[in-house]
Amino acid sequence: MTLGVGGSTPEQALARLQDMTAGTAPISEAEYRARITRAQTLMQAQGIAALFVSAGSNLQYFTGVKWNPSERMVGAILPAHGALEYLAPTFEEGTVLDFQVVPGVINTWEEHESPYALLIRCLRRMGVAPNDGALPRVGLCSSLPFFMYEGLRQLTDGYRFVDAGPITTICRQQKSAAEIALMQRAKDMTLEVHKAAASILREGITTTEVAEFIREAHRKVGAPGSIFCIVLFGPASAFPHGVKHAQTLKDGEMVLIDTGCQVHSYLSDITRSYVFGTPSERQREFWDKEKAAQQAAFEAAVLGAPCSSVDAAARRSLEAAGLGPGYKLPGLSHRTGHGIGLDIHEGPYLVGGDDTPLAEGMCFSNEPMICVPGEFGIRLEDHFYMTADGPCWFTQPSHSVDDPFGLNA
Repeated sequence: MTLGVGGSTPEQALARLQDMTAGTAPISEAEYRARITRAQTLMQAQGIAALFVSAGSNLQYFTGVKWNPSERMVGAILPAHGALEYLAPTFEEGTVLDFQVVPGVINTWEEHESPYALLIRCLRRMGVAPNDGALPRVGLCSSLPFFMYEGLRQLTDGYRFVDAGPITTICRQQKSAAEIALMQRAKDMTLEVHKAAASILREGITTTEVAEFIREAHRKVGAPGSIFCIVLFGPASAFPHGVKHAQTLKDGEMVLIDTGCQVHSYLSDITRSYVFGTPSERQREFWDKEKAAQQAAFEAAVLGAPCSSVDAAARRSLEAAGLGPGYKLPGLSHRTGHGIGLDIHEGPYLVGGDDTPLAEGMCFSNEPMICVPGEFGIRLEDHFYMTADGPCWFTQPSHSVDDPFGLNA
């Protein structure tokens, strides 16, 4: 029997968990202001006169305002020189004020009014306006809905609207010590939840029951719950993001659990794969190939090397083991990893074609999943961050197919 898998009731497993959030603190106002200053420095260098930072993770990153995108325009106006201001519906002014970490004027619009016209008026008042025929460049969030862009474009030909990604992505991709600390805690919490979830497995349990337990376990360690939860048994584990139907666990089946939580909005995302019962030789063989590919990717993460080289290293390992080549199955059907922070998936990415140089503070998943259609899938997902000395694991990789959590290590 795989060590650490089975043997506990949900009640027993939950009783062993405790709140793990003590000592954590949200991002400070000083750090938000430093982010704004860096963005303005980049804007000045790139000739961008202002940014509209729309609702979503970019707005939260620069201002602390946590606001879900909707059909109503909400965001922040950041000039290359001067103070940040906000834009929101009038009836939301009090809520935006409550969320603010970085204070600023809130420009409001009534429901029958145009937020696009208001944004243009604000830009002109801030001094961002056509001058001698020159069109100011205004950056818009990459995630801004197309209909909002169209609303702005149709009102004026006096601005050149450009993608703000070269500013926002550059600012966000290298994490601060405070960001890394919050993600470290979130990942520590999720790993304990993984151990608890493995301990409650029994023949006949359903994926739905396990997912419900994981949500409760995340709350027990101090998270609001699971940000997401994928639980797969047997052949369904070969589908990276699951299938629509629940499964019931049988002896000898592969188990794949992928879940995460948040601590002060920073995320975890960890996957464990192991066998319920005794692994077959074929399961053992593929599990070891997966672990080797994950390690090869980690060792290839060298400061200054392109992100694509990490993906290439994982694929070389898998191809040397007789899998692939490329995205061909059995093998790795997707990229090796993604950035993480306020978003579960954010740039840069560990994938062919992304030649962003690896730099200190960048954080990535490392998950070169092996898919064997009709049989099983194995994904070992841990995250690492880049330091001056190279990559550092947030969580130690799974130990072995017989002892996935290193209980006897």
